[in-house]
Amino acid sequence: MSEHRTSLLWSRGERPFTYEQYGRDHRVTYGTGTAHDVSAAPEYRGNAALPNPEELLVAALSSCHMLTFLAVAAKKKLVVERYEDDAVGTLARPEGGAMQVTEVILKPRVTFEGEAPDAATLASMHEQAHRGCFIANSVKTQVRVS
Repeated sequence: MSEHRTSLLWSRGERPFTYEQYGRDHRVTYGTGTAHDVSAAPEYRGNAALPNPEELLVAALSSCHMLTFLAVAAKKKLVVERYEDDAVGTLARPEGGAMQVTEVILKPRVTFEGEAPDAATLASMHEQAHRGCFIANSVKTQVRVS
């Protein structure tokens, strides 16, 4: 069991507090002390230059899958040289429901030292990584590897 903490700080500043005008930028500080600014998505009056919660969710799913995949590969004694992913999350409103990230598609590209495993082994490794990913196990968003 482990705990993972963050702190969040938003303040109004000089801007009027109306829906159209209040600032969406805020600061997130992680338990390590690392901090960065975040905002709402531009579609929701946020700062396009900053990451938004939806992107952070997609990044967390992609990162968790990769870290779990690397563990699977290491246990199989397969050496991974490079792992890339261009993940895409879809924000939508299901019929009769609330807005939500309905799907995240991971698009991993893995380079191995020496001969790469065959397609069936690679698919099995991604399935093991998906089942073992703490973040994917924590959300109702459908997460697929393509």
